[in-house]
Amino acid sequence: MILTSDPDVALEATGLVVPGVGAFAACMSGLNQVKAAEVIHARYSQSRPTIGICIGMQVLFADSDENGSHVGIKIWSTSVTKLHAPVLPHMGWNTVEPDINSSLFDGIEGESFYFVHSYAARDLPGAVNTYATHGDKFLAATEDGALCATQFHPEKSGKAGLALIKNWSRGL
Repeated sequence: MILTSDPDVALEATGLVVPGVGAFAACMSGLNQVKAAEVIHARYSQSRPTIGICIGMQVLFADSDENGSHVGIKIWSTSVTKLHAPVLPHMGWNTVEPDINSSLFDGIEGESFYFVHSYAARDLPGAVNTYATHGDKFLAATEDGALCATQFHPEKSGKAGLALIKNWSRGL
């Protein structure tokens, strides 16, 4: 594993993880400084394995209304909006409803994953989508060819999260 901000290294990596912690605008600012949008678009068009985690998923969408209106990487044309839930942030363990065609959730259907967020996308037409509910139904994960993303943190989700990462790494 290599931690890099070098666009050429990221572009040529066998697999790329787009991590995310914090707010949408701050994450986009950091990604823009290292030309990450260009790298992610190139990897997507070349069907190179890439996974976004938490804010790393959200930035792949067109925009977010978190603390104002902010432009995303625009891989996907839909928006990220605030959850309608009695308690925010959505923090803790939650089950997910994987699509029957999901390869990320192969063998881990019915498991719980660890979430920390107040904003989410609701749908991604044409992709293999997994949903969860906190107040309203939202996109918990998606698989769009070689580009995958999770709203939850697999690295904090115990054995189920490790199994998901192993499932993703099979495509490397």
